Amino acid sequence: MLSHNRDLAEELVQSTCVRALERSAQYTPGTRIDRWLFSILHSIWVSDLRARKVRQGQGFVDPDLLLAADTHPADDDNRHFRRIMQQVNALPEAQRNALFLVYVEGLSYQEAADTVSVPIGTIMSRLAAARATLAKTTTAPPVPQEKRL
Repeated sequence: MLSHNRDLAEELVQSTCVRALERSAQYTPGTRIDRWLFSILHSIWVSDLRARKVRQGQGFVDPDLLLAADTHPADDDNRHFRRIMQQVNALPEAQRNALFLVYVEGLSYQEAADTVSVPIGTIMSRLAAARATLAKTTTAPPVPQEKRL
């Protein structure tokens, strides 16, 4: 979900596995390994993203460029999903990451905060801002009104 590109995602997972094996002594037995691995993955992703932006000489990536090509027929559900994903991808990275950690990965606010090394209030603030932005940009399809006689 972070990279929106299968090849980048596979490379990110491989880098995460290598780093986890290199630093296996840092894992605390009895804690959630998925949270530890995602923390490593997130750290690698942020570092790679910053490095790419520096190489490109810019600090902004157009969210539309991050979308993978859709090879399925464009039906209503696909169009609706793509529109929502465009709006989510247009969020600032910190809000988008908080959104995915809590709503996609199913982490608690505290677990998400620990994963990205920020206070729980920051996660709550980022989620509130993301929800407010999405509420403004997401419009429900119009409901047909009944014809009056």
